[in-house]
Amino acid sequence: MEAQYLAAIILSPFIVAFLYAGVHEYLRFKAEGRANYGLVYDEDTGTTYVTGIAEEDEGYDLEEFDPSGYTNPEAKAEPEAEKT
Repeated sequence: MEAQYLAAIILSPFIVAFLYAGVHEYLRFKAEGRANYGLVYDEDTGTTYVTGIAEEDEGYDLEEFDPSGYTNPEAKAEPEAEKT
């Protein structure tokens, strides 16, 4: 098998996924209009993720991050072995 065919076989799933995402976003744009995406912080899990946010809301600002604001329920719970 030639190297060109092997490269095409390896890259084809990524190309298909990219085209699918582009078509899906285009159809969403035609139906709903312009979207505002941003980084959102989830205080319960302490993680961030990219999602669509409302125009009046602000995205997550890394400069304003306060690690002490993380509410980890497992860290606050006392382990069973230490209760005795």
